[in-house]
Amino acid sequence: MARPPSRRPGLNRRAQYSLFASYVVALTGAAVGLLLIVIAIFDPTGFSALRVAAAEIGRPASVTMKGMVSGVASIDEVLASYWRAGSQNVALRRQVEADRNRIIEAKAVAQENLRLKKLLKLVDEDSSDLLAARLIASSSSSARRFARLNAGSWQGVRPGMPVRAPEGLIGRVHSTTPNSSDVLLLTDASNIVPVRRAADNIPAISTGLGDGSVEIRALSAGRNPFKPGDLLVTSGIGGVYQPNIPVAVVVRAQGEIAYGVPLANPARVDAVVVERIFEEAVTRPGPTAAPVANESAPANAAAAP
Repeated sequence: MARPPSRRPGLNRRAQYSLFASYVVALTGAAVGLLLIVIAIFDPTGFSALRVAAAEIGRPASVTMKGMVSGVASIDEVLASYWRAGSQNVALRRQVEADRNRIIEAKAVAQENLRLKKLLKLVDEDSSDLLAARLIASSSSSARRFARLNAGSWQGVRPGMPVRAPEGLIGRVHSTTPNSSDVLLLTDASNIVPVRRAADNIPAISTGLGDGSVEIRALSAGRNPFKPGDLLVTSGIGGVYQPNIPVAVVVRAQGEIAYGVPLANPARVDAVVVERIFEEAVTRPGPTAAPVANESAPANAAAAP
């Protein structure tokens, strides 16, 4: 049987030094690892400081390696971009020309609108807002759904005026005192609001159910056209609420009836706006024109005997 080879390096000093150095490195690594384990167990604060120092020392090397890896990984993208540079430049020039033409057309349309407004003396003003106030209370368990407003008849608030929040319609003023008012909420059973679906103007009627939700019935005969997610806004029919005020979103459809929740929650709303009744806001009288004198009257008077 052959003799197994000896693991001793023999008389070769280089092999002896290499073996000795490997032993030293292994023992040193083991000692350092053991020391780090002891420090982590008995001195977590010091171990954390060592870890931070090691991270700071290794940061330049990590950044360099990351940049090298990213550069190597993006070589194909750079080559592809260089190969397609000509066609991309042509497409970008065409897009710039098209955008320039659209900008010129938009400026021309804006100037034409301005000229027409001046010609017709149109003024973009909304005179429906009366005042801003705060909701100081709201009913949560009673059969009727009311909220208390800290503005009353002395501030110009009158019954029937709409009350809205940034999120949508709150309700309408029910009764007033000199410095406060009761607001009939959308969810009250006696509050009926003409609405329409914002997507396609399908008219409907919203009625409160007294439990925090509203019932929506379409005015057109046939199957229920509403589905969950539909947004309902005021239609302006009836002359109380101005059009396009957000009202509710449909959450459930059952048979011919859809059920929704108001977009504005009185329990979470602080500031509201009291608006004039829409019919009164759009029919407010303007300046009265001076009466035109009858030019034929003096002549007729002179001709009379």
